Amino acid sequence: MVGHTLDYIRFGSDLGRERYERFGSVSWMGAFGTKMAVIAGPQATQEALTTNAKAFSQDGWAFLIDAFFHRGLMLMSFDEHLMHRRIMQEAFTRPRLAGYVTQVTPCVRATLPTWPTGPSVRMYPLLKNLTLDIATDVFMGGRGKDSSDAINQAFVATVRAASSLVRAPLPGTRYRAGIRGRRVLEEYFARHLPAARAGNSNDLFAALCHASTEDGQRFSDSDVINHMIFLMMAAHDTSTITTTAVTYYLAKHPEWQDRVRAESDALGDRSPEIDDLEALRSLDLVIKESMRLVAPVPLVMRKTVQDTAIDGHYIPRDTLVAITPAVNHFVREVWHNPDRFDPLRFDDPRREDQAHRFAWLPFGGGAHKCIGMHFGTLEVKAILHQMLRTFTFGLDTDYRIRWDNTSLPIPVDGLPITLRRR
Repeated sequence: MVGHTLDYIRFGSDLGRERYERFGSVSWMGAFGTKMAVIAGPQATQEALTTNAKAFSQDGWAFLIDAFFHRGLMLMSFDEHLMHRRIMQEAFTRPRLAGYVTQVTPCVRATLPTWPTGPSVRMYPLLKNLTLDIATDVFMGGRGKDSSDAINQAFVATVRAASSLVRAPLPGTRYRAGIRGRRVLEEYFARHLPAARAGNSNDLFAALCHASTEDGQRFSDSDVINHMIFLMMAAHDTSTITTTAVTYYLAKHPEWQDRVRAESDALGDRSPEIDDLEALRSLDLVIKESMRLVAPVPLVMRKTVQDTAIDGHYIPRDTLVAITPAVNHFVREVWHNPDRFDPLRFDDPRREDQAHRFAWLPFGGGAHKCIGMHFGTLEVKAILHQMLRTFTFGLDTDYRIRWDNTSLPIPVDGLPITLRRR
């Protein structure tokens, strides 16, 4: 029943790296009471996500999270996914992204003065609350802020339920808590849907309500609710993980903290626009390296719909498959000294990430590459820009972060840093 599940929770991507070095690009393991194929390495990943993509459906995700994120974009396959993605893309055009960015900075600036300072300030919960506030502003237009604590708890419950060993809503289980969390989220979005339909605001909720393709395809009410539940989870969880990882590495490497702060200081006090954030080159390098070292989504799940082969290894139909970006981020054929924090590996002339198009894939790849990747990067930059302008942050010299891999990577101790106002 358990298989290697507990090993993964304990060791995270280190388990995948060890298996890749021992068994190669395709191996087999037990998890959640079933046999699973594990695919690792850039070339094998490319075959699974592009060359042989028609053999792999999103039902691998459905196995883990459909009860909690039913009919989210990531759980859709083939033509249905393409149709929904075409509609949703209208909410992520560059003009809309520029509008979202202008809404992020006021939220960050209002929040940072409320943060405590001094030693042992736990950054993860502060950043998680901040990214949820941003999601409420940008995605919901500020609707329902009075419910933010309950919504945060509901999202935590649904995400953690994905890795529950007990796959039934029995009393006291994470799975049951996830089902309750899903119900809370459905009621929350359904309550605010009529206002989003009726209005013409600039938030994502309204954008999904009004988005349509050239031939008039639109989302139903249930489509909008399902997509909002998934998008808000994906946006605030992955942004929190990435911002936490960057904060850790900047605190651990003060020379890089000084370098990226100098670029932020050069912008001055004005609210950065999308072009300003994109021009923060050193911060961009640090974010990319942090996402390499701590992939916010370490696994990409699939299920085979036909017999196929990856890197010469036969995988039969109806096989649960885990593709492992977090392993690709450490393969020595691509990355020099992969355990070292070295943002310059993403800069010219080295550009180690260009050795293979699937060597670095924190946003996934192929037809299902994250639709919100550009907004997510801009949000992380906007938060860190204001943090660097407001604070300095440091760590005890012997501190090493440990990640809880029960669901997505979360720092076990909340990442305690020394936070000082400038």
